[in-house]
Amino acid sequence: MTEREIKRTSPAELADLADLPDDFWSKADVVIPVKQAVSLRVDQDVLEWFRAQGPRYQTRMNAVLRSYVSQAKRAKSERIARPKTRRQRIRSTR
Repeated sequence: MTEREIKRTSPAELADLADLPDDFWSKADVVIPVKQAVSLRVDQDVLEWFRAQGPRYQTRMNAVLRSYVSQAKRAKSERIARPKTRRQRIRSTR
């Protein structure tokens, strides 16, 4: 895909991202989504805010949830990989 095709097919909200640093995508994870339709209850003000952002609000909601899950997984793996402190070792032997 050429830069021209990418620009032509990209959503308008991405137009101001043209000046990103060269390494911006270096840590990005490629995700091939498998979508599943669900019924989800959210607070009215949250839904109104996302809808006010324009078309594709459900896609943005999914992106927010995906970001949360990604950060939570990363935090969990860091907690698991971190060596125990002296205090934690003492507690686990009691």
